[in-house]
Amino acid sequence: KHGRVKVKTTAQQEEEKRKEREKKLKLYVAARDACFSKRKEGVLDEEALQLTQQMLSSNPDFATLWNYRRELLMHQETVKDKDELQKLYEAELSFLETCLKANPKSYGCWHHRGWVSVRLPQPDWARELKLCDLCLTMDERNFHCWDYRRMVVKMSGVSVEQELDFTYRLIGSNFSNYSSWHYRSTLLPLLHPESPEQNCEYELVQNAFFTDPNDQSAWFYYRWLLGRADREEMISCVYVDRDDERVAVAFSRPVNVSVLLIHNRDNQICVLPPGTISDTSNEHNLTVHWTEKHTHRDCALYTGRTESYCRESATDQELFRSELSVEKTSVLQSELHSCNQLLEMEPLNKWCLLTIILLMRALDPLGYEKETLGHFQTLKEVDSMRSAYYSDLCSKFMIENTILKMEYAEVRVFSISEKSLTTLCHLDQLLLVTHINLSSNKLQRLPPQFAMLQCLEVLEADNNSIENLEGLHNLPKLEEVLLKNNSILKSLQPLASCPRLKRLDLRGNPITQITNIGSELAELLSSVTDLLL
Repeated sequence: KHGRVKVKTTAQQEEEKRKEREKKLKLYVAARDACFSKRKEGVLDEEALQLTQQMLSSNPDFATLWNYRRELLMHQETVKDKDELQKLYEAELSFLETCLKANPKSYGCWHHRGWVSVRLPQPDWARELKLCDLCLTMDERNFHCWDYRRMVVKMSGVSVEQELDFTYRLIGSNFSNYSSWHYRSTLLPLLHPESPEQNCEYELVQNAFFTDPNDQSAWFYYRWLLGRADREEMISCVYVDRDDERVAVAFSRPVNVSVLLIHNRDNQICVLPPGTISDTSNEHNLTVHWTEKHTHRDCALYTGRTESYCRESATDQELFRSELSVEKTSVLQSELHSCNQLLEMEPLNKWCLLTIILLMRALDPLGYEKETLGHFQTLKEVDSMRSAYYSDLCSKFMIENTILKMEYAEVRVFSISEKSLTTLCHLDQLLLVTHINLSSNKLQRLPPQFAMLQCLEVLEADNNSIENLEGLHNLPKLEEVLLKNNSILKSLQPLASCPRLKRLDLRGNPITQITNIGSELAELLSSVTDLLL
């Protein structure tokens, strides 16, 4: 054994490490307590600056200490001249660089650096911009640095063109740079406020997704580049009913209206004072004013008529095409061609498939319906983790197409059975519908927005998986509800608020197995004369 190097056992090494950690912890706790004590007593001396620097060097995410340090620095501003403050804050920036090396994504460090930079008597914004360049070269997804860079750019007056060039360089080195794509989307409208969609942008993004079709960054930017057009804000429908002395108004979005209107989700219902319009020998010209938008809509209730309505045409091209702009048909057609070329090479690429669906919807939703359904089926197979999302999106598009095909002139019927619907939407467009057929789909609930259907008389929803009827409340004209072969076990209370309900079919639902359910429902739904269990 003589002459051999004595090797410490693992247990000895661990014990020494434990003692070293304990020693560091005691020093850390002592320094922390000293800082807290000084702050509590209002002490703003040089020692406190040293203590906070010592603490933050080892733990730059201690927000309370950054706050205390700013108090200390503001005190120094009252006792030092301009040149001394310049040196003090330059030293602070150097200290912050050491902290950022330890944790480049420290909230506290970047926030404090911004605070210091704007207080410098003579800030060096070019130096700060170079720091951002360096940090973003090391990690282009450091969103703390991106936020700081935007502040530096604003303060130093860097041009939009320079920043676009910067994002171009980053994207050129890595097409998967989502932060640069996003930043680019905020810069282009500043440079081209009227038409940010430049041909060079399409080339850039196409190079990206043809190079790596599975990277989502470029696809999201591409969606933005194709353009989003907000749905026009308008009074989409006004309905007047003599029997119930009711006016229902549907808007294109939820709105705040005057106290004369009762807010009911997207639908606004106004109950008129008794006798206002009930006399069929009188003619009424009602005007609904939307003061927020300085617009209005007129609706005439003629002599002898019990109801009247006026609405926007459901065939209006702007009705549902808010996802992609409709003002660039030639551009969208060209981009659809490019995406179809990519799809030939990458037939199972989900981003390409989804983009093609959106382009087809923007160009011709009815004409491309068959192709759209086929692409949705492929999407569910290649991206099964998101199949529920694709099912809901497909349901949305199918409902939109059905509304576009509707003819209100003769029969106010909405029928969309056997389409595998998983969700319901655009119910604000169905205010005037009297008969809805939702049979043989995959619906699990009738949402609260169903209360918009103030003219609904018959609801067919057989052969679904409906468990919840929360939407079937306060429907003044509802007479017949067919819910055969669903999953309803309880909660039929909403139906009690439908005064004209006469027929209810619950056959094939779990609720029919409950003892004495017939007598309970007879008591709950006193207006029902035809109950099928």
